[in-house]
Amino acid sequence: MFLPNEPLSILNYMKPYYVFSFLCGAALILGFSTLRGSNPSHHVYELRMYHVNPGKIDALKARFGDHTDAIFKRHNMRSVGYWVPEDAPSSQNLFIYILEHPSRQEAEKNWAAFQADPEWKKVKTESEANGPLVDHIDRYFMDPTSYSALN
Repeated sequence: MFLPNEPLSILNYMKPYYVFSFLCGAALILGFSTLRGSNPSHHVYELRMYHVNPGKIDALKARFGDHTDAIFKRHNMRSVGYWVPEDAPSSQNLFIYILEHPSRQEAEKNWAAFQADPEWKKVKTESEANGPLVDHIDRYFMDPTSYSALN
């Protein structure tokens, strides 16, 4: 009990309050992290493989580096990475990248917005003045496995 003429007794009175406050805060943080862990946000990954027309790989890489990636960002499309195989002939005709989307539905919505983007239309038209850069595209939506580092 706190007595005015005993200066150290106030510390004895406050210790249980601090311990109780700490335990309540820790329980609250643990509760939030448990809730977050029990319902993780699900993301979908999209693998895209561009089969590039002969002699056009450098133009396609430049288009992505100079324009496409920035336009993706505006449309909520997160680039995980871009790759070109090391060995010929694939190094001259294959361009690979992975996008992360909040969901498959969001991916479709974001692609539609991307395709309608005036800057994208202009960039695509200008970059293909001497013919299309890409012959065809393979596209796969993927979910990470439970043991993937992406989970």
